[in-house]
Amino acid sequence: MKAIIYCRVSTEKEQQNSSLKRQRTELLALAQEADMEVIRIIEEKQSGYAIERDGIFDMLELLSSKQADCLLIQDETRLGRGNTKIALFHQLLKLNIPIYTLSHQGELQLSESDSMVLQIVGVVEEYQRRLHNAKIKRGMKKAIAEGFDPSKNLANIDKSSGRERIEFPIKEVIRLRNNNLTFAEIATTLRGLGYNVSKATVHRRYREYVSLETKQSIHIE
Repeated sequence: MKAIIYCRVSTEKEQQNSSLKRQRTELLALAQEADMEVIRIIEEKQSGYAIERDGIFDMLELLSSKQADCLLIQDETRLGRGNTKIALFHQLLKLNIPIYTLSHQGELQLSESDSMVLQIVGVVEEYQRRLHNAKIKRGMKKAIAEGFDPSKNLANIDKSSGRERIEFPIKEVIRLRNNNLTFAEIATTLRGLGYNVSKATVHRRYREYVSLETKQSIHIE
């Protein structure tokens, strides 16, 4: 099994360096004991409440691209705190990535409260998907009842469907793209942050943004 080791401390203070070193040493020992191949060790000095961490994005890229199979951390607070922790747990669960910790000396056992929150998030996501599909189905039935023939619209299948424009932080897309994430990985990351967006939509909006920036640059010059 290929593993990623993730170590984090919250400040730049000198004494925190020893904590990073200890985390790395102990997690390497855990990986060796479990006969895991460590392909990457990620160390960060960032607040656990921050979601925009380069190490986190690197980790998600490796896991989503199947370059690694599991994650090793000292304990759940090293991954994140508060809502950030829940968002990352949710993302890793969707990727079906097991998390191993020193505190559990094996696979992470979520607390009852965290499990409950993640179940609620999962249910909400599922009902959002059902509601979205139901709205599309209802609209189509209404259109057909009013005389619309879907077969006559096949010639325009490559044109815009007129759906409501999905809003998400394009600046974050640009930043992730600059970190060499694929559009599929960016879409997965955004969905983990609560934005129900597809790879195609991310790609299209990215091209629109780049095109607009290019035109503005030419105009200024």
